[in-house]
Amino acid sequence: MLNIFARATVSRVTDPIGASLVRVGLTPNAVTLFGTAGAIAGALWLFPAGHLFAGTLVVWGFAMFDLLDGAMARALGGGTRYGAVLDATCDRLADGALFCGITWYLFEVAHDRTTAVAALVCLVLAQVISYVKARAEASELDADGGLVERAERLIITLVGTGLTGLGVDYAVPVALWLLAAGSVVTVAQRLLAVRRSARTVAEAPERTAPEGKALEGKDR
Repeated sequence: MLNIFARATVSRVTDPIGASLVRVGLTPNAVTLFGTAGAIAGALWLFPAGHLFAGTLVVWGFAMFDLLDGAMARALGGGTRYGAVLDATCDRLADGALFCGITWYLFEVAHDRTTAVAALVCLVLAQVISYVKARAEASELDADGGLVERAERLIITLVGTGLTGLGVDYAVPVALWLLAAGSVVTVAQRLLAVRRSARTVAEAPERTAPEGKALEGKDR
């Protein structure tokens, strides 16, 4: 949802930074890998150790590189297909590490198995939400939008961990159960969007696809 309303504003800030990074010789793929490695390391090192506030700052900081690699690609005249697949893959790895680290914290430090269930639900549905869109696009269907996309997932989750790190004990449970509910809604929204898109395509003039070959797309 934020992708729709905030993209232009964010681009005005990140595009000059991305252009500067390109001028000093960095590549979008290098920035993608660096940001992902940092986010994974922070999530799997700091959260399981109970350092929630520090983990929030580290993961959020490295997650911001995901904005810069896109700005760098635009500065170069557009991204490559490989870069798009790499970016989507790294996003899934970073999301998985985030929820794994939080789940580990909930089991081993907070001893809160109920909220750990919510974290696992968020982990699974984060992947499903992205896969629905990727598979729809591979089938030339539309699955854009939804209540909770990646930006919302990061904001809700990291606000919860950050506040808990500052002493608000109930922030993580509230954030994760809210995110779990929103993720269920988003999966339903995307499946309905695909259904509408499929009906539109079926009513349009018939298009020919390569015989016997399934279309595959990147997961985002």
